[in-house]
Order: sequence, then C-alpha cells, then structure tokens
Amino acid sequence: MHASHARLIVFAKAPVPGQVKTRLASCLGSERAARIHERLTLHTLEMATRHVSCPIELWCSPGTEHGFFQDCRQRYPLTLHTQQGEDLGARMAHAFASALGRGGHAVLIGTDCPILDGAHLDLAFDTLAQGHDAVLTPAADGGYVLIGLSRPSPELFSRIAWGNSKVYCETTARLERLGWRWRELERLWDIDTASDLNRLLGLECRSLPTRLQRLISNLKTLARNP
Repeated sequence: MHASHARLIVFAKAPVPGQVKTRLASCLGSERAARIHERLTLHTLEMATRHVSCPIELWCSPGTEHGFFQDCRQRYPLTLHTQQGEDLGARMAHAFASALGRGGHAVLIGTDCPILDGAHLDLAFDTLAQGHDAVLTPAADGGYVLIGLSRPSPELFSRIAWGNSKVYCETTARLERLGWRWRELERLWDIDTASDLNRLLGLECRSLPTRLQRLISNLKTLARNP
C-alpha cells in the first residue's frame, strides 16, 4: 500500500528479564514480563509485515546479535539495525537520519501499543505523503506511540526527559517553533504497567481483530501462569 520511498522503523529491545517491562516485572516477575514484551513485539511485527508494503527496519537494542532478533529476521521480511545513541532521543534521531537520508519519509513505532493497527499506519503514511512534515499519535501517558517525519531534525529529540508525562507536549511545542506542518492523530495507550495490561485483557474480544484476540488470549495465559 505504501511506496518504496517510505520506511517503517520499529524500535525494540531484546526480551532480557530485568531489562524490559520493569514496571510490569514488579507485579508479575521479570521472567513473565520479558515474555509479555516478546509477545508484544511479535504482535507488532506481524501486524506491520502483513499490512505495509514499504521496507520495514527493526532497530534493535542493545544490538542485532540477540537470538530473538535473529529469529525475527528469519520469520519476517525486514532488515535489522542497531540503535545508536546515549538516550532514546539520540537513538530515534539517528534512526530517522539514516532512513530519511535515503529519501522519502519514515514512520517510527515501538512495540508497546498492541491496539495500533494497519489503519493507523495508513493514516500516518498518507499524512506525510500529503505534504505534512510530521505526524504523531499521542499516548495516554503523555508520550507518543508513533512519530512520522518527512525531514530530519535532531532538535525534536534532544534534551527531553523521556518517560515522563510531558514528552508529547514538549515535542509538539518544538514542532511549532520549527514552523513545521504537522498533524495529531487519534490518542492511543500502550502497555507499561499492570493497570495497562489489565485494560488490554479486559477488552471485549469478539469486537477485535483476530490477531489481537489471539494476543490477548496468550497474554492472559502468561499473566495467570508463573
């Protein structure tokens, strides 16, 4: 559906217990939290690879060597890249500079928002194709779950306190200062805490896409069984 000059960037961490989903780990334990993180990542990649026709780049932390990422490369039509930078902002700026340096525009997502679907990606890519400089999907916690750019700008990502409730507001304020044409999409929510997970598990499955139903079923099993 999307032209080859567009790219989808997916940011993901290796599912190492104790290093991912630490807020979930406080309730469920680090092993189960890591397995939930792995399922969320696979769900995101399956959704993306089934829906978009543009190149998909999986940007890995701490590196591409982890067996999970190697399995992803075998399983899905994507390329692996190593995140580079001292903090999340620097790593995103580097990924965008790499992607946009090859022309076109790029959309970046994480793997924590299972309700993000192909329609959201379509709208983001279409917004950029229509001439917008940036597009964002805000998150309920004050961050964002998607950002798309038609041109790079390190200023959007530098000196931001990542993980707090002001990330989205700070980012949009910078877009305004740059004088960029940008669009805000529908607000979504991601999975960081036990409350977020319970919200997902409490959704009425019959009204959801089959892929999301399957994820919820798997996560319910993981949440119940140590």
